[in-house]
Amino acid sequence: MRNLQEKAEIMDEFAVSRAINRIAYEILERNKEMQNVAFVGIQTTGVVIAKNIARKIKEMEGISVPVGSMDITFYRDDLTLLAEHPVINGNDIAFTIHGKNIVLVDDVLFSGRTIRAAIESLFDMGRPDKIELAVLVDRGHRELPIRADYVGKNVPTAKNEYIYVDANENNIRRVSVCAKV
Repeated sequence: MRNLQEKAEIMDEFAVSRAINRIAYEILERNKEMQNVAFVGIQTTGVVIAKNIARKIKEMEGISVPVGSMDITFYRDDLTLLAEHPVINGNDIAFTIHGKNIVLVDDVLFSGRTIRAAIESLFDMGRPDKIELAVLVDRGHRELPIRADYVGKNVPTAKNEYIYVDANENNIRRVSVCAKV
């Protein structure tokens, strides 16, 4: 949380777990043919969330949903603004996306530009039958006509606020609204 000051915690670990459970249930309800579903998490926190949703579906239904990860850095329209030498994590998708129902997973939906970049990247890898979007937090302020199919929590924010997702490689510890200091 460099240069950010926490204003309020909006989700603790328990609330995050409940949101992930709800998203998992909704995905199961809308996708009767789960053998055609795969998750692609956007690096880095989207991957953690995707793995947690897949783990919950495995617990509930005994269904193993494949999970891949995607780095959309080179697809961003603001690449020159990110850093002089951006860190690239690469893609790790060990399944074909052609003909699949891909659930794209990210932590926070804001302007929609990250999701646009991720969709562009997916189509460079193949042609899925369908792309759905799951996000832990939707904070509004869309600049593109993109909406999430599955949302853990809607959090109205000011444009100068940020959503901080405190995560490690296995789980999300908490989510906070922050402001620059």
